Amino acid sequence: MLDTTESAPERAERDIKVSFEFFPPKTEKMEGVLWDSIHRLHPLDPHFVSVTYGAGGSTRERTHATIARILQETSLTPAAHLTCVAASRDDVDEVIRSYWDLGVRHIVALRGDPPEGYAKYAPHAQGYANAAELVAGIRRIGDFDVFVSAYPEKHPDSANFEADIDMLQAKVDAGATRAITQFFFDNDLYFRYLDRVRARGIDIPVTPGLIPIHNYQQIAKFAASCGTHMPSRIARQYEGLEDDPDTRKLVAATVAAEQVQDLAAQGVTEFHFYTLNRADLVFAICHLLGLRPGVDAEKELQT
Repeated sequence: MLDTTESAPERAERDIKVSFEFFPPKTEKMEGVLWDSIHRLHPLDPHFVSVTYGAGGSTRERTHATIARILQETSLTPAAHLTCVAASRDDVDEVIRSYWDLGVRHIVALRGDPPEGYAKYAPHAQGYANAAELVAGIRRIGDFDVFVSAYPEKHPDSANFEADIDMLQAKVDAGATRAITQFFFDNDLYFRYLDRVRARGIDIPVTPGLIPIHNYQQIAKFAASCGTHMPSRIARQYEGLEDDPDTRKLVAATVAAEQVQDLAAQGVTEFHFYTLNRADLVFAICHLLGLRPGVDAEKELQT
């Protein structure tokens, strides 16, 4: 049930912050879609925008190019994703230094998924073994803000929640400044996880990561691969809409609105959106949170 006692402007007065994740484009057409999305969301004055990094550095050059263009053409604060998959420490350190030289001061440090064709993660013989080691390596090279991942339903490779939070603690001890969660659809899971984290004495911000369901089948498959629970109530809302894209958009907006408004009603003021390089639903969700395009940002994009 949505809380109707607080208006959108009242929520905005609580200094709600949002951030957006994008992925580097593979084609010229996808590049156009990405920049249309960046231009659409830029006036909402996000806290930062992150750009993903493919397994084994498979998007290394495209990630770097996207970050560079964001710095050159916008006033946005970019956060570059970095993993330790299939790369030596020297190679990873080279990337870190290149980001520092470019002007990047925020990095999202991730262990990373195994490269295509490999069932399980295995550290490179001369590489960083895990995200905690990667965080420490980043902080040795520069005074970056380092964001790390958190898992309300625990990482699929973790034996249990205790082991999972042990790793989060190790990342914080290594110098992580903020955590962003894997996407989830049941808000109770986020709050229970946050209780576990705080009980351990971990006090860095743990921002909820949210993904609008533009395509139910695609997101459901993605959720299953990540060990993320897809509530049956959401599945039922998409039943029979395979050939009805207009109604699917309305359902997607409703599902997203219910989730973010419930989080906001319970005191959440920071949100990270996995945009999939699409701005429509994300912009609408931000509107419901009370965010409105800033005049200065709109002028910047017009010049």
